[in-house]
Amino acid sequence: MSTTFQLDTATSRANPTPAPMKRLTVPAIQRRKTKGQTQEPLVMLTAYTARQAQLLDPHCDILLVGDSLGQVIYGLPSTLPVTLDMMIAHGAAVVRGSYHSVVIVDMPFGAYEASPQQAFAAASRVMAETGCAGVKLEGGQAMAETIAFLTQRGIPVMAHVGLTPQAVNALGGYGARGRSQEEHAKIIADGQAVAEAGAFAMVVEGVIESIAVTLTQSVEIPVIGIGASAQCDGQVLVTEDMLGMFERVPRFVKRYADIAGMISETAAKYAEEVRARTFPGSEQVYQPK
Repeated sequence: MSTTFQLDTATSRANPTPAPMKRLTVPAIQRRKTKGQTQEPLVMLTAYTARQAQLLDPHCDILLVGDSLGQVIYGLPSTLPVTLDMMIAHGAAVVRGSYHSVVIVDMPFGAYEASPQQAFAAASRVMAETGCAGVKLEGGQAMAETIAFLTQRGIPVMAHVGLTPQAVNALGGYGARGRSQEEHAKIIADGQAVAEAGAFAMVVEGVIESIAVTLTQSVEIPVIGIGASAQCDGQVLVTEDMLGMFERVPRFVKRYADIAGMISETAAKYAEEVRARTFPGSEQVYQPK
């Protein structure tokens, strides 16, 4: 029987715990869209650590190890400084902490754009060192050749069109894309190109809703929206945004909780008890037998 690695929550240490392999597969994700329609939308969230993956895994179809970790985990100003080593380290942690979801790892800026050969060298390393199911890369028509090159060599690819954060300098910011007819047509063409190239799914981000709807209806692969439309085949959010870990979030994010406030309040209570010498109490210290 196949096994996977999970966290032993009794000790908070990573131990090889045998468990039936119930992980979804890339073909299973593709089959969720039949004859151009998806009856049950795909659920996708970002994850960067083993424990986070363990908590999200039962509720998701796909866990994305996003290069958004640059901002969320490392406090970087954008995704551009994220390295391949960073993505591999976090990708491996998420795979170890999950057993159900398809785990996809973002290809960082500079690791795949130069040539299909460069992309294959980086992507094959990601696959081998993390155990993930596939990689995600940004770009439309310009990346179609690379997507075909990777998929023909056994590397599943999730594409990403519309607002592509790695191209923030060229785009001039993070505003919604597709307001002009020219840009509208370009995003649709990008989506169709990556689908024809062999991507098993695509993320469409930060676009005018009509674009997301048209694109979803015009390709056979699942289209996962973020700042797009509820009519997409699925949705993705940065988990920390969804949990309310940051004060400022994009317009398209719904904050389902105020975890930042809870952490702050809990830390304040802890500090109060430490200063009052009420923690640790008798329950938290060792006494002679």
